[in-house]
Amino acid sequence: MQDILTPQQLSDEGTRAYQRGQYETAANSFAAAAEGYTAAGKPLDAAEMKNNQSVSLLKAGNAQGAFDSAAGTESIFQAAGDIRRQGFAAGNEASALDALGRLDEAAKKYQHSADLLDEAGEDQLRASVLQSLSALQLRQGKAIDAAISMQSGVGGVKNPTLKQRISKALIRFRLW
Repeated sequence: MQDILTPQQLSDEGTRAYQRGQYETAANSFAAAAEGYTAAGKPLDAAEMKNNQSVSLLKAGNAQGAFDSAAGTESIFQAAGDIRRQGFAAGNEASALDALGRLDEAAKKYQHSADLLDEAGEDQLRASVLQSLSALQLRQGKAIDAAISMQSGVGGVKNPTLKQRISKALIRFRLW
């Protein structure tokens, strides 16, 4: 007889699969964990698993699946007052929208995610999201907007990495 895995065990299984680059397997494990947490009445944990599933699906090249997995999770975190995870959820949706080619929607979601992460005090994560926004804006031919987004991202970091310090200096040099 096969043992039934708990949602936490499924989550751990998904994490291990993700780390091995087995993104479809990871996505399936996270989906099963989300179902388990939903059945157990733990909507925040279920939403977290759906976001993990979204990231895994995006890595597997399934942008629509990634978007569908993340959809609705932001509102769950918002209702719980969890601004940090709300920012992650918005960022996951933005990444999926970006991969789907829905660039204007993605840009708005990236900015929303960055605003939430700023409110949550997550300067490094905010910088990462603004870096994604900047790359999107470059693809749209909006070089000035891209530079401003990048500057805003690295400028708000309290303890910038070497790469962020170099980016900040280069942006300042190029803009002025």
